Formats: sequence, C-alpha cells, structure tokens
Amino acid sequence: MTTRLNGFAVAPQGIQKMAELEDHLRNSGLEYSLYELVKMRASQINGCAFCLHMHSKDARAAGETEERLYLLNAWRESSLYTPRERAALAWTEALTLVAQTGAPDADYEGLKPHFSEVEIVNLTLLIGLINSWNRLAVGLRSQHPKIWAAKAA
Repeated sequence: MTTRLNGFAVAPQGIQKMAELEDHLRNSGLEYSLYELVKMRASQINGCAFCLHMHSKDARAAGETEERLYLLNAWRESSLYTPRERAALAWTEALTLVAQTGAPDADYEGLKPHFSEVEIVNLTLLIGLINSWNRLAVGLRSQHPKIWAAKAA
C-alpha cells in the first residue's frame, strides 16, 4: 500500500486543531487505560493499521496487558473488562457504526451508572476524534512504521 498524501504536511493547521482537542481529552479526567481501549476498539472496527499500531504501543507503554489488547475485539465475551469499560466500549461501537446503529438508547443509558454527564460528553468527543483520525489515516493511506517487516527480514 502506498501513502496517498501526507495530511500532516499539507494541512498542518487542521491537524493542529485536532491535536489540541486530543490534548484536552487526554487531560479531561478519563482514565488513560479507557482512553486507549476506546481508541483501539474504534480503530479495529475501522481497520486503521496506523492507529492500531500507535495505540497498542501507547497502551502497552502505559501498562495495558497483552491479554486485554488481544481480547478487545471480543470484549463482550471476556470478563477482563470493568463495567465502566464495557459501557464505554458499547458506546464506542454504537457511535463508530452510527449509520447502522443509530446510537441506541440502551447503549446511552448504559453509560449513566458509570460516567458523569461531563465524562459522557468527553467520551463522545473522544470517539468522534478517533474516528476522524481513522478516516484521515485510512483515507490518505498513512503507513505505520515497518519495524515488524525489518525484524522479520
């Protein structure tokens, strides 16, 4: 696969605005482990290799376990995720697939026992932002570092 365009070089002001929202959300009070799980799950759904590479590395560096990362795609069948994480992952899937799901009331209501209203807004912004990053990376064919190919050779 060949990169189509380097959006970071071509439109730095727009990318900077996205990065500013990223900084705000990173410091919004959502725990970092949840932050990375949400990014990973949306990126799995969207098939974004660039973001999966980045966020799996970031999650591991912050102490996330390999087992939870491996099982994330099947989180509904695993007991490794907390009720708060499960509510966030359901909301992530609902919003990432919003054209199909319509953001069901049940998924929204599932957030309320675990998140404050401010946290629900910040979580929703986070989901929207990672979906935007995914669309940028997939659409422009951004390439993740090829460290695995180098090690295999």
